[in-house]
Amino acid sequence: MIAAEPYRLDPEIPWRSIAGPLARAEDALARLDERLSRSAIRDGWIARTHFGEACAALWLDGELIHLEDLVLHDAGMDVRAPTRELIRAHAILRARRRIAAAAPEWALSDAGLAALRGETPLEEGRGSGSTLAGGDEDDAAGWNPPFDDPADERLENIDGEFSDVDVLIARAQGVIAEEARPRPTLVYDLDWRENERLAEWRALSLQTKDFSALHAGALLWEAWQAIQPLQHRPWLGALLVGAHLRGAGKTRAHLLCLNAGLRAVSRERRRAADRTGRLIAWSDGVAAAAEAGMKDHDRWLLARQQLERKLVGRRRNSHMGALIDLVLTHPIASAGMIAKQLGVTPRAAQNLVGELGLREATGRGRYRAWGIG
Repeated sequence: MIAAEPYRLDPEIPWRSIAGPLARAEDALARLDERLSRSAIRDGWIARTHFGEACAALWLDGELIHLEDLVLHDAGMDVRAPTRELIRAHAILRARRRIAAAAPEWALSDAGLAALRGETPLEEGRGSGSTLAGGDEDDAAGWNPPFDDPADERLENIDGEFSDVDVLIARAQGVIAEEARPRPTLVYDLDWRENERLAEWRALSLQTKDFSALHAGALLWEAWQAIQPLQHRPWLGALLVGAHLRGAGKTRAHLLCLNAGLRAVSRERRRAADRTGRLIAWSDGVAAAAEAGMKDHDRWLLARQQLERKLVGRRRNSHMGALIDLVLTHPIASAGMIAKQLGVTPRAAQNLVGELGLREATGRGRYRAWGIG
């Protein structure tokens, strides 16, 4: 039930304490957005940070999701039955993609909130871009491991054939385990009154129209934590705050990676007893997200330039350029993912990886994946 004392935006705040952190965060965010607006790898940067932001959201809630598992699940190439945490991370990933692809004002509109809450189909699918209706519970109930496996391709040596047989056996065991597992159901507190809480938060968002973008974002984040509008999608608050900053023109070229930034701030500061401390922690989280985004951008841009040198002298129809594009938009890529995206055999995919010199990211002998770091 909604608290008797409604959340207020205008308690006394020592602005001398919070003005500095807000200004630093605003400057860092503006520099990152300007850099991305002119970057040759902007789309790849955005696609990669969607994955990292989904994992960071679960980390803040005390759940650990491996980035490689999320990438493979998004590609429909799970090596094991997905966990509830992985399904939840994928729901966050899909929601971020939908918000980033839509108009800046869509997420905070009636239609946008209905879709993001799961009341209407969220028109964003896995990496293929297909339409996928419903929410994370639909994914959990309808999961079937894909059997358009690399074993369907004729591999060029016997070792590859045995490896793919092992993959099929592992996935068959996953199917058996999934069928034996009881289906989880969501329990709703009928006294929560989500609609009323969400209406209260949206009313507060209207009151911040005359505030600076980051000042309003900080207050909306604080209000979301206090009101807790949604029982089962608390992670949506970070996305809506990012959508607000985008709609206000502060992040025209990207969607704020707030969760990744808050990971750099200690839990004690994020949940400080005084409101001023929490707002300063939020500002420091935004600044940390922007600074990390700049470092990632520069590192990935350098990696792209180094990889493109290996295209010199190669045939025009070489698949190596497409492989570079793939690893720039995905944190990791398995042989199956590469084969599916490029239309080659898994053996040819591994040969391309070797020629390009990609870094092996998993440290395993099987189910390996590669990336650029």
